[in-house]
Amino acid sequence: MAFLTQAANRGSIATGYDIDNSVKMEADNTEYLNRVIASGGNRKTWTISAWVKRTEIGDASHGGGHTIFAVNVSGNEGCLLRFNTGTTEAYIDTIQIDIGAGGTLSRSHTEQKFRDTSAWYHIVLSVDTTQSTATDRFKLYVNGELVTDYFNRNNPAQNFDTANNQAANSCTQHMGAYTVSGTAYGKFCGYIAEVNHVDGAALAPTDFGETDEDSGIWKPKPYEGTYGTNGFYLDFSDSANLGDDASGNSNNFTETNITAADQATDTPTNNFCTLFPPPAAVTGTAPSIKEGGTTMFGGFSSTQNAFGTMGVRSGKWYFESTITDDGGVATSNHNFGVIDPEQITYVMTSGRDIGASPAGWACASNSLPRNNNATASGANATGALNENEIMGVAIDMDNGKIWWHRQGTWTSISGTAGDPANGTTPAFSNLLTATDNFVIPAGGFYYQNGNQTRAMNFGGYALAVFTTVGTYTDANGYGSFAYQPPSGYYALCSKNLARFG
Repeated sequence: MAFLTQAANRGSIATGYDIDNSVKMEADNTEYLNRVIASGGNRKTWTISAWVKRTEIGDASHGGGHTIFAVNVSGNEGCLLRFNTGTTEAYIDTIQIDIGAGGTLSRSHTEQKFRDTSAWYHIVLSVDTTQSTATDRFKLYVNGELVTDYFNRNNPAQNFDTANNQAANSCTQHMGAYTVSGTAYGKFCGYIAEVNHVDGAALAPTDFGETDEDSGIWKPKPYEGTYGTNGFYLDFSDSANLGDDASGNSNNFTETNITAADQATDTPTNNFCTLFPPPAAVTGTAPSIKEGGTTMFGGFSSTQNAFGTMGVRSGKWYFESTITDDGGVATSNHNFGVIDPEQITYVMTSGRDIGASPAGWACASNSLPRNNNATASGANATGALNENEIMGVAIDMDNGKIWWHRQGTWTSISGTAGDPANGTTPAFSNLLTATDNFVIPAGGFYYQNGNQTRAMNFGGYALAVFTTVGTYTDANGYGSFAYQPPSGYYALCSKNLARFG
C-alpha cells in the first residue's frame, strides 16, 4: 500500500478546483523561464507560492540545486528558493532559502529533506523584512504547515531591501533556474504548477490552499487577492506561451528551451504515475530517470530497471513504452510491464529483468510476453520493436489478466489475437498471484554498448515520439496516448485511482 498512499498524499487529490496544466522542466535540457523586472515594487514584502513535483533528487551535477524561484542581481543570485542538491550531505534535498541583494545574503536550509518523487508539494515563501521579530521576516510553508526546524537559519536585517521587485541592476526573476553571467545553474527537474507571486503582501498558505475536510489532505484553491506591480500568475494553460502571466499584469516570462511539448497534465489535482529508480538500499545498478520521470537512461553494463510511483490491485489500466535509443543492443533485451513491488529486490540483486520474476510480467521488445522467466504458452511474436515504435500494455486487475500491443496489434496466443476490451486471449491470467494482488509498472533493459533509453508514457507527460503517432485520452478524458486505450481501461492518475483503484 505504500505506493498508493504516497500517490494520494500532499495535494494529489481530486477537488472542486481543478488545475489543468503544469510545465515539465528538465535540467539536462536547460529549461527555465525568466523576466526582467521593469518597474520597481515592494522589495521588503512579497510572497511566492508554487506547487512542485520533483522527479530527480540529490544530483549535484545540476549546479547545486533544483530551483523553484530566483531573482538575480547584476549577474549574481539575490533571492533563491530551491531544493539543494549540492555536495554537503546535511543540505542535500533540503529547501534552501536565500534572501539577499547584491553582496548581502542571508541563507537558510531546512532540517527536513524532501525526497518524495511520487507526489506534489505546495511551497510558499512569505517575506516581510519590516517585522521586528527576526523569525517573522521570512516564513516557509510546505503543504500548509509552517516550517520551524532549520539546519541553519539566517534572518535578514529588519527593513532589508531584497533583490526581488527591484527595477535596477539588471534584476531578473526566474522560474526553474537562476543565471550568473548568462549561465544557468540550479536547473529544476520535474513539474511546476499554479505559481502565484504577490508584490507587496506577506501571505499565508491559506490564501492558496486548504485542507480537504474528508481526507485531511492539503489541496489547492484559487487565489482571489491582488498581485501588486510585479505580481504574476503562471497557470501554464497556453501551450504556445507557457510563460504567459494570467494575473492581468502582463508580467510575462520568456521561455528558454521550453516548447509546447513541455506542457503537462500532471498536476496537484490529478497526479500521474511517473518512474523512480530502485531504493538506494537495494543492491544493483539503477538507471538515471529523466524527462519528468518518464525516461530511463543506462550507464552501467548490467540489467537496469525502473518502477512506477503508483500501483493497483483493482481496476483496468493502460500505459505505453518505447525505446528511443537501443544503444546498438538487440532489442529483445528491452522489456516492460508490471511487477509485485516485493520482487524489486529480487530482480535488482539477481541482475534479472522484470519478466524473470515469479511475480513480474513483461513483454520483451521482440513482442514475446514473459513471466517467471518463461514465455507465455502459445504466444506469437509480432516482430522486433524498432527504435521509436510503441508498445502498450492493458492490465485487468479485477480478473488478473494482461495484454501487450506492438504498434496497435495486440499479442496473440496460438494464433488468436488478444482483446482487452472483451477480456479474451490474455498473454497471462495470473496477476492476482502478486502479494496482496498489487502490482506497479516497471521497465528495463540490459545496458551494454551505448546509452540505452526507454521512455514510458503514463499519460501525464508524453515525449514527442508518442504524440507524433496520436493523442488519445481514456474514457474520462485523462492522459495523452499514442494509441486509444481499450474500452474500460484508464490512465494511472489520482482521479482514476480514486474511482477504480
